[in-house]
Amino acid sequence: MSNAKTLDSLIAFYENLSPESVTHFPDFYAEDAWFKDPFNEVRGVLPIQRIFTHMFGQVAEPRFKIIERIVDENGALLVWEFYYRVRLWGDGKSQVMRGASHLKFNAEGKVLWHRDYWDAAEELYAKLPVIGWLLRRLKKLMAASQ
Repeated sequence: MSNAKTLDSLIAFYENLSPESVTHFPDFYAEDAWFKDPFNEVRGVLPIQRIFTHMFGQVAEPRFKIIERIVDENGALLVWEFYYRVRLWGDGKSQVMRGASHLKFNAEGKVLWHRDYWDAAEELYAKLPVIGWLLRRLKKLMAASQ
């Protein structure tokens, strides 16, 4: 991506994402943008907006923090932390999920391709009460002895 200011704007958009600002995805994403994460694979800016609108219904106080960026001529890798509280879990405990987004841009500087990489087992399932215990036990059994 040749325009660092555009990437700075995209990062600011994500770090300040709110239910109201979801309507601004077309400012940053191409109409036919492709998006994939561990739960979704969609094409088009409107389906991408629906994913993030759904996120606000599932979690409380979601917040992205971009902690590293690697940029080349036509793309970027953003390493992030995602802070949230799960609405279904009564404890209200704040959680953090760590991952990365690989982005490719079109000639206009809009996101054309967005692939999120994060470990659903470690970052989400392992934090669930019963499933989490099983996953932690399995991880311990599979790990090399020290």
